[in-house]
Amino acid sequence: MKSERGWLVGVGAVMAGLILAWVAPPTAALAQPVAAAAPLTLDAFRGDGAACYDRSVQPQTTVVDSHIHFRPFGGPAVPFEEIVQYLEATGVLFANVYGIGQMLPASSPCTYYLDCPGTPLAPTLRNDFVNAANAVVKTPEGLHLTLAMTFPDLADPDSVLDGMALLDDEYPGLFRWMGEVNLVKQAVFANGRGPVSAEAIDGWAGFMAVLRERGIPIAIHSDLGSDDEPTLYLPLMEQVLNTYPDNPIVWVHMGLSRELTTMDPARHAELMASMLERYPRLMLDITWRVLDDAYFSTPEGRAAYVPFLNAHSERILPGTDFLASRDKDFDVYREELEINSRILGHLDDEAFRNIALGENYFRLLGLDYEAPRVCAG
Repeated sequence: MKSERGWLVGVGAVMAGLILAWVAPPTAALAQPVAAAAPLTLDAFRGDGAACYDRSVQPQTTVVDSHIHFRPFGGPAVPFEEIVQYLEATGVLFANVYGIGQMLPASSPCTYYLDCPGTPLAPTLRNDFVNAANAVVKTPEGLHLTLAMTFPDLADPDSVLDGMALLDDEYPGLFRWMGEVNLVKQAVFANGRGPVSAEAIDGWAGFMAVLRERGIPIAIHSDLGSDDEPTLYLPLMEQVLNTYPDNPIVWVHMGLSRELTTMDPARHAELMASMLERYPRLMLDITWRVLDDAYFSTPEGRAAYVPFLNAHSERILPGTDFLASRDKDFDVYREELEINSRILGHLDDEAFRNIALGENYFRLLGLDYEAPRVCAG
């Protein structure tokens, strides 16, 4: 679905009369480097006449946060307006508004599942409704937000279409992304959420068909494996990709996790390259600081991943995986953005434009934006 001059969405009967309409400011007249430290606006993404991006003086951080959770697992959340301020202050102009589809009980004192093993996580639509209500009235001019459905319980596919219908009734046409949804996430095994079965994956056909019809990507958390068995869960992701080859699928974190921090970077990069070659609709997100801490920041990691990212730059999405629990603030978000963007500074200009400047994101969502060209060195 194309976006004309920002984000224009209709809402249902409950929100009748509320329309998000953004009007573009005048387009820059000359294609020349912008001044040092000058913040980008949406004007820079209007195509013809927009200024080029000078990497020698402008930030190496991404302008797209394709993976940011506006809601926590439990406890109080950072207010929507405050998160928006984080984005504006760090130069992030485009973001996916993720909720959390599996929450801790309201009676739990925990804000993070790892702190409460044995406390069950339960599927919920609550956060998607909260995010939608906030986005409709609190999205500022000059920022493009894409709402994501995070409620789906992939182990219970029959419930997904029902949930989508409820969101459609209240906010028709507003949700343009699905995810992050869990196929297998070892970190929540202790909270009663095990791997999705092969039988359940076959049962996704109904909602995956609707996603295809609407051109909606699905972002899937699917751990590759553990340090002891690095590719233990790979067959589950392969089943998804083989069963639904025409769906745009984003594999978040490239399958890496806290349980898999010692895999040889060259082996992992080779595996990811093979997956991209085998599955043309697959994309990877390189969010979460675990990737930088365990892989990208090491000499061996950079030697493997910089060539990989350059070679496959049209298939990569950036972001932070920031979680908006109230124990976090702007300094945390800024640090997460900087850490998750470090690898981007090592990429060639084409890869930087595709990933950090958002060209892949715009193309995937069919948005009416174009990443600025990188200035000639």
